[in-house]
Amino acid sequence: MIKFFTIFLLSALSLQQLAYSEELKGDVQAGEKKIAMCIGCHGIHGYQASFPVVYKVPKISGQTASYIVSALNAYKKGERRHPSMRAVATTLTDQDMADLAAYYQQHGHKDNVTVPAQATQAPDQVAALVQKGACTSCHGPNLNSPIVATYPKIAGQHQDYVLVALRSYQADARNVWGRNNAIMAGVAKQFTTDELKLLSKYVSEQQGELLTVPQSKFR
Repeated sequence: MIKFFTIFLLSALSLQQLAYSEELKGDVQAGEKKIAMCIGCHGIHGYQASFPVVYKVPKISGQTASYIVSALNAYKKGERRHPSMRAVATTLTDQDMADLAAYYQQHGHKDNVTVPAQATQAPDQVAALVQKGACTSCHGPNLNSPIVATYPKIAGQHQDYVLVALRSYQADARNVWGRNNAIMAGVAKQFTTDELKLLSKYVSEQQGELLTVPQSKFR
């Protein structure tokens, strides 16, 4: 019953966010002209952030546009506490976010790339963790097809970034870093750090559509 209610609440909140995000239509060409603040981190293979720990910045090319908008708004509002990302997000209008999101959703997309409908079979211990966290209930059976667009694709994301993201949901709201999301906090707080490491490794090993596409500031 608790799991059913959680999924229902997630869906209701996400549909509300989706309705808001769809009020603005992103323009890919306009977005390409606004990426200067993005490519310095997200356009370099292996680029690492150093707050709150050292980890690879996430792959965002191929990510769902609605999720990118949702994440940027969370940084702008302080619901995600990260000084660099908040500094960027606070300079963006709603239209800027929509344009950037539209650009990155299609960026690096390759035709005729088939992503498996199911994630690879996990060892029993990891499979139990995936089931406990109900990961596929939101991110899809292959972790690349979220049930609503405001959830992220996570298959193939950097292992160390996934771990930091999950641990950020465990952070106290008074910390200078972390993320305020009651549902994800409830999921993440079920696990030990070692269990989150196993989950993160499994997620990173799945085949998905997320990419880091090298880009130069000088064109």
